[in-house]
Amino acid sequence: MPLTHSSRLARGFTLLELLVVMTIIGLLAGYVGPKFFAHIGKSEVKAARAQIDGLEKALDQFRLDMGRYPETEEGLQALTERPADATARWSGPYLKKAVPDDPWGKPYQYVQPGEHGEFDLFSFGKDGQPGGSGEASDIVNW
Repeated sequence: MPLTHSSRLARGFTLLELLVVMTIIGLLAGYVGPKFFAHIGKSEVKAARAQIDGLEKALDQFRLDMGRYPETEEGLQALTERPADATARWSGPYLKKAVPDDPWGKPYQYVQPGEHGEFDLFSFGKDGQPGGSGEASDIVNW
């Protein structure tokens, strides 16, 4: 009995047809995947820049109230918790939430007085090491 068109459709796909489809899907994933993940890295850098900008504004508000920036030893925690030697002029907390880590899960670095300004505020980037390039480059406030 010869196979009709409708009975052939009921049998399914041949192995060759499945392999061709899998190859096409693999090629598309290999082309699109790296482009997609490159955008994620750029987003993390943009998020770090935005967080540094927000922390700078909170530090400026601290300075307006206290007449100085927090010392290196006080760190960014002075924005959410009253420093031990703070006067009644401290009007914090200056951040609504706790001091965030950078997008890679590491704390922001704060130095006062800074080498590049009144204070240096920075993240070491994705690699967590000074220097680097691309996503591993430092994100700084200067």
